[in-house]
Amino acid sequence: MTQLATTPKPMTLSDLQASGWTSRSVKSELRNNLVAAIERGDELFPGILGYEDTVVPEVVNGLLSGHDMLFLGEKGQAKSRLMRLMVRFLDEWTPYLDLPDCPVHEDPFAPITAAGKAMVATQDPASIPIAWWHRDERYAERLAPGTKFADLIGEIDPAKILAGNVSLGSEEALSFGLIPRMHRGIFAMNELPDLDDLVQVGLFNILEERDVQIRGYPVAFEIDVSILFSANPATYNRSGKVIPQLKDRIGTTVVTHYPRDRDLGMQITLEQAAEDGIDELADRYPVLVPRFMAEVVEQMAISARESKWVDQASGVSARFSIANYKTMISSARRRAIMLADKGEPSPAVPRISDLAHFHGSAIGKIELDMMGTHQMSEEQVLDSILADAIKTVFEEYVDQHGLGEIAELFAEGVRIEVGDMLPSTHYVELLKRVPPAWEKAFEVNAAEDPAVRASCVEFVLAGLWASSRISRGMRHGQVEYVI
Repeated sequence: MTQLATTPKPMTLSDLQASGWTSRSVKSELRNNLVAAIERGDELFPGILGYEDTVVPEVVNGLLSGHDMLFLGEKGQAKSRLMRLMVRFLDEWTPYLDLPDCPVHEDPFAPITAAGKAMVATQDPASIPIAWWHRDERYAERLAPGTKFADLIGEIDPAKILAGNVSLGSEEALSFGLIPRMHRGIFAMNELPDLDDLVQVGLFNILEERDVQIRGYPVAFEIDVSILFSANPATYNRSGKVIPQLKDRIGTTVVTHYPRDRDLGMQITLEQAAEDGIDELADRYPVLVPRFMAEVVEQMAISARESKWVDQASGVSARFSIANYKTMISSARRRAIMLADKGEPSPAVPRISDLAHFHGSAIGKIELDMMGTHQMSEEQVLDSILADAIKTVFEEYVDQHGLGEIAELFAEGVRIEVGDMLPSTHYVELLKRVPPAWEKAFEVNAAEDPAVRASCVEFVLAGLWASSRISRGMRHGQVEYVI
């Protein structure tokens, strides 16, 4: 995806002319480099999972069409990540006029500012310096709330007028905003509907005319920029949030979505947790996560997206699963650290009781449906989501035959105490009073490791509770299962 990647970079305009380098627009760059990537069989969007047959074809079509694009979806659907990956289809290095104090990276063959045009017109090409701009620096993004016209487009700078003989309507009186400064690059605006109408009009002018006009003064620049937007459907489709003219000028709308199945969601969660530095087995205190525990964590997000108590217009981000997964890992690791001198097995194995601390990582990541919660607190809604997730996964793993026998033992007064800080070996003694629980645990995982068995037994007990076969109570921070 580079030009002149294997040769010394020209440092003067005359050298650049002799090198054979040709000027082309940003969208032409994106299109040509995308075509080359497809021809080579490259992975187009590394780290983006589950969009191969839905979102990626729409993005590819948009790039091939030379469109400005809107990524429309709920939070946590990789909209920003997709936009940031667009820089992969820019040339690795792009030359520009090394002009002091110039606010834009001028195309050496097609400058747009008065200073750039004067330099090319009046100086010997052999004396005009050329610098190089890396593609990673040719991308900028902004979050809409609080963004003003001057931030994006620009403003008249009074200091420049007072400092010298500068006309109010001249180019020299202007202070450039983010979009003009990204001339020959990519600019992304997150949460488009939150922009003021005035700023939206400025964006409409850029999409329609490809120039910048500030405060009505007759100063315009033919800027070359690819513009990307993101928005939530609930606000984007609300009347009056985005001016119709701006909507009409957006070439391609890419609709994103959450993972279509739980396994894919688990893969995304695991990869993102690793990217965030959670190296489960390489740590000094390694953690081995049973599949059913990973499934419970991911099912929590699925249950939240289906819950009548959660505002579905806001969505439930993938960060909900990622944060809860990391909290579960950390709780198991904390147990391993604190019980290491008592012979706690390694690696540590997460249990259902390790999710007792998930409120800290989950609060704020869902928005309650105020009409449906009926005064339920966020913690109560989260507890309900956890119970539903445990029940769903439990019923997939455990044969229902024999569960009644365990419930009958609890009816005789058996009480089982579990907790995130109880040693794994403690479960063996506790569950001698409920041997059928061991048998059910073997249906989940037949491993001999005490830590794995403790996790499996907690899963069975939690599943019985979530299925309303036994009850549970909290005592001194521990969970006690009773009939």
